[in-house]
Amino acid sequence: QVQLVESGGGLVQAGDSLRLSCADSGRTFSEYAMGWFRQAPGKEREFVSAIIRSGGATKYADSVKGRFTISRDNAKNTVYLEMNSRKAEDTAVYYCAAGRGKLAPVLVLATSYGYWGQGTQVTVSS
Repeated sequence: QVQLVESGGGLVQAGDSLRLSCADSGRTFSEYAMGWFRQAPGKEREFVSAIIRSGGATKYADSVKGRFTISRDNAKNTVYLEMNSRKAEDTAVYYCAAGRGKLAPVLVLATSYGYWGQGTQVTVSS
């Protein structure tokens, strides 16, 4: 069973760095591709980034490319999202998700994921 818990959110200044973490308490973390999505107030949930099971390939939304970095540590059952050069429009609830998809292009779809965390709020102050 996959159980995801995000952490690391909060109120931060634009331009500061922040790292989100998502830990899986189960024993099958390395079998899943992992993704990060976000949802701003009044907007639909959108794809942010994804990483395949081995960590050998990643995918980013154009809006965060070059600013955010996704990584995973399968020994710690944890996926990370390093957020640099953040902007006010990055303010949202960030969710991590686990899915069985194997190819990076597929992982941009929320329907590719069967397990979701509860979300962590990130508020960027300019």
